[in-house]
Amino acid sequence: MTSVTDNAPAAPKREEDKIVIFDTTLRDGEQCPGATMTFEEKLQVAELLDDMGVDIIEAGFPIASEGDFEAVTEIAKLAKHSVICGLARANFADIDRAGEAIKHARRSRIHTFIGTSPLHRQHQLQLSQDEVYERVVASVTRARGYTDDVEWSAMDATRTEHDYLCRVCEAAIRAGATTINIPDTVGYALPEEYFDLITMLKTRVPGMDKVVISTHCHDDLGLAVANSLAGVRAGARQIECTINGLGERAGNAALEEIVMAVRTRHDLLPHYTGVKTEMLSRASKLVSAVTNFPVQYNKAIVGRNAFAHESGIHQDGVLKHTETYEIMTPESVGVGKSSLVMGKHSGRAAFKSKLKELGYNLGDNAMEDAFNRFKALADKKKHVYDEDIEALVDDGVAHMNDRVKVTALTVIAGTMGPQSATLTLDIEGQSKTVQSIGNGPVDATFNAIKQLLPHNARLDLYQVHAVTEGTDAQAEVSVRLEEEGRIVTGRSADPDTLVASARAYVAALNKLIVKRQKTAQAQQAV
Repeated sequence: MTSVTDNAPAAPKREEDKIVIFDTTLRDGEQCPGATMTFEEKLQVAELLDDMGVDIIEAGFPIASEGDFEAVTEIAKLAKHSVICGLARANFADIDRAGEAIKHARRSRIHTFIGTSPLHRQHQLQLSQDEVYERVVASVTRARGYTDDVEWSAMDATRTEHDYLCRVCEAAIRAGATTINIPDTVGYALPEEYFDLITMLKTRVPGMDKVVISTHCHDDLGLAVANSLAGVRAGARQIECTINGLGERAGNAALEEIVMAVRTRHDLLPHYTGVKTEMLSRASKLVSAVTNFPVQYNKAIVGRNAFAHESGIHQDGVLKHTETYEIMTPESVGVGKSSLVMGKHSGRAAFKSKLKELGYNLGDNAMEDAFNRFKALADKKKHVYDEDIEALVDDGVAHMNDRVKVTALTVIAGTMGPQSATLTLDIEGQSKTVQSIGNGPVDATFNAIKQLLPHNARLDLYQVHAVTEGTDAQAEVSVRLEEEGRIVTGRSADPDTLVASARAYVAALNKLIVKRQKTAQAQQAV
């Protein structure tokens, strides 16, 4: 058994051994129910992905809405390193819109797709095999008019007849596709099946050795990462994935798990990626903050418990030698030990240095806002941990562009009800105050919000946990709302649980406003 240090890829690195990381957090990840991002939030995530060494950023689905088009366009202008990709269905309107959005990128790609399985052809598209084939050729040809980097995907490839899948893959290659993606769209395949599928296509499809084979695996059976790595072992050299495994239904293959599996098991996966692994924890926290989508505690690589040891046997082993129970170091993914170096007497220079150490690069206005909120927090808390600062900054980032904000809250609670809440909201620049009662302080607070922001959304989830230890710890509150099939989440942190609750609820409503607008724009675009 090799040690952790022995698992690092050996130099020199050969280009043919590189695994191209295709991040679709901003496209497929945003399709996760409740994970809508604003324009500004998408730019923040894209900037971090670009700095982190992600090879390709699928920035959005340009024809889906004006907001998606603008986000892809701006990301294309700002990206310094990554290829910027726009998604398009197999029709000229989609492809033309994607081509327009990516035209400013230093390096660009159009990713076009169509369903190829019998289920998709017959029930969703209502097209014959020949008609789908014709659309494959036409769409790839059209895309090549905008860029020489064209990816084609056979949606639901793992449930497509092998003969037909070979036929359309060959057609896409002949039409000019440079990457062929073989998606396990519904997370149906087992690793050995997926390995055999890639092997079969490499063997049977002319020209398959001249293009990059890509994986895009969903996690419906919890096998997205396993299937992706099976694809690599069969010859795939691109993996499509998302930060935190975000995505439709059960999500996509998690980028952080893919990258660290390749790095840690170099003995069986003699490959490498260009991702700076020390930035994985920061990326996870940013995506979690802007989507208001909490990361489960036991999530591999980036979960709070990923490097925690409670069992006495485990603790004893780690103290004697870390590799007894840790196959990678916390530092390798950007997780450091909590430090107690900040307090109410810390100045701007020290705070700015701490932010840089934690992986934040804020502009002047955002920096000043974060510093002021830090000083307010330091007045309330005896000890300010790194986790407190991360929660504070991420909370500010997540709510920076909210149309509605909580400005004041007073709650009267106790054993003698009813409990009451007096709430002031800033609603697009106008201050409004209301008083409400409820069955408990949280209910009273939420009733007050509903009076000022009438809606029919149902509260699906209300969850509270402490950011750090101690009775003065910040409370991090998560709220999930559902309205007419639209699911949104909100999250906020504050030493006062009720203030955090109000801000989380209002954050979810802000997301709902954005979601309504995107739905309306999408309906207009059709």
